[in-house]
Amino acid sequence: MKKPSEPSVSVDDLIGLGGQSTRKSYYPALQRKIEELETERNRYKWLFENALHGIFQATLQGRIEKANPALARICAADTGASLEQGGELALLLEGGADEFAQIRQRLLALGQLFLYQTRLRRVGGGLIHVSMNLLLRREADHTIIEGFVSDITERVRMQNQMQAINEALEQRVSERTQELLGLNERLREEVAERQTAEHQMALAKEAAESANRSKDKYLAAASHDLLQPLNAARLLVSTLRERELAAYEGDLVERVHRALSGAEHLLSDLLDISKLDQNAVQPDVQTFPLSHLLRNMEAEFQSLAEEAGLEFRIQAPNLSVRSDLRLLSRILRNLIGNAIRYTDRGKVLLSMRRRGDMVLIQVWDTGPGIPAEQREEIFLEFRQLKNSGAKRGGVGLGLAIVDRIARVLECPIQLDSIEGRGSRFGLMVPLAEGGESTRKYTATPSQGDSLRGARVLVVDNEPEILVSMRALLEGWGCTVDTAGNLDEAVQYTVPPEMILADYHLDNDETGIEAVRLLRQHFDLSLPAAILTADRSGETRRLFREEGLTVLNKPLKPGKLRALMNHLLEQRVG
Repeated sequence: MKKPSEPSVSVDDLIGLGGQSTRKSYYPALQRKIEELETERNRYKWLFENALHGIFQATLQGRIEKANPALARICAADTGASLEQGGELALLLEGGADEFAQIRQRLLALGQLFLYQTRLRRVGGGLIHVSMNLLLRREADHTIIEGFVSDITERVRMQNQMQAINEALEQRVSERTQELLGLNERLREEVAERQTAEHQMALAKEAAESANRSKDKYLAAASHDLLQPLNAARLLVSTLRERELAAYEGDLVERVHRALSGAEHLLSDLLDISKLDQNAVQPDVQTFPLSHLLRNMEAEFQSLAEEAGLEFRIQAPNLSVRSDLRLLSRILRNLIGNAIRYTDRGKVLLSMRRRGDMVLIQVWDTGPGIPAEQREEIFLEFRQLKNSGAKRGGVGLGLAIVDRIARVLECPIQLDSIEGRGSRFGLMVPLAEGGESTRKYTATPSQGDSLRGARVLVVDNEPEILVSMRALLEGWGCTVDTAGNLDEAVQYTVPPEMILADYHLDNDETGIEAVRLLRQHFDLSLPAAILTADRSGETRRLFREEGLTVLNKPLKPGKLRALMNHLLEQRVG
């Protein structure tokens, strides 16, 4: 029992409200605490009711005790309260009680389950994709499940759409890959076909080149075999032309001479155009004085111009150039020949002038001129001036050959012409270094009887050539010895003043060997020239290395006589 002396203690005293004064001192603080708790409760209530994500509380048996309006919207229910009234979480899950049992088991084991994706049944029917974060909260008397639900239907739809797009892309990639594989296969087949075609083309090209080589060999052999008898005939006719004949016989000889000259020009043109078309002509560039070239042109065309009633003049300083002597000679020979052929009266001029580091070479004539519309056409094969009135016939290859050779030498042909007054053909060739001289070229004086009495040894394997050369040279007053091979050549005991040797002799002997043997035999540096129908670049280089002058068959008497005089001058010098 409580002793009377002990003070009485009430509940109010225990919580600090025992006295009126005490209650008055603690009441404001308590009131503030209560208000703060109420404010916090209201705030959480507001968040619960206005949260964008669904929130619920459920027992471990799956009974929904609380649910916010957001969850009601997700499940298409009228309010969150409708989900709470006897709502079962297992009924909302697509997997039903089995799915809920698995969720509960994982929560009991882990205490939480984050980003759990499933589908919930909607009140009105249908399913909705959601992602849930679940927590297991243990209290003093019971345990509850708190859940936070997000509607991911749109995200899943987008994912499914992206998956569908990816699958479609993969399908398209697969289809395109198959198409590319098919294209690659077809490409491999086409490449194989192309390789087969290229192989066949290579075989065809090789066969064509072989045919061309055979044709070249045939042309070379044919040219030699044709030019040899043609050369003999020309020499014999030239011999007859220099003799006094009756008018009728002289006319016949002149006709034969023109016929042979035409055949010679035609054969030479055909051989040259064939080689040029096959790119078989390569320039052999060297430095040489123009005087040598001009002397040849003078010897060849002076008498021809006189026969045509024309004046042939040369105006040029004594220059040296770098070019191919044979090809440049052929260009000038064709241009001068054309000028004489197409000019009825007046003159033909060969002029050369320095232009910087080049030399301008021009051939002028006082012929009928060339109409503007024909100035390109005349450089084509088998084309001649219309109504030109040329004094000698031709097949129209001369200027075509000139144009091709000029391109080989990289010296384009220039043409100026005035109808009724004449034409001028020109080209530029490189001036040799240090090749300028102020001294002008002077015409070679008439040789007269300068060859009379000169002893000449002619070496040729063609008997007709030997007969023709003897007749021609003896007509010029020469003493002529002839030999068909090297053995016959060394039988002579009196040394000649010059040697004229054919290049191709019998038994694979050559004119070069003949010259060497005769110089050794007589122990003299005898002047010599090679007479040949071989126009190949290889033989030209060989002759130059040996220091031998070359004259191509068929021989022109004027050129031969000029060459012989030149050789005699060198011997005297």
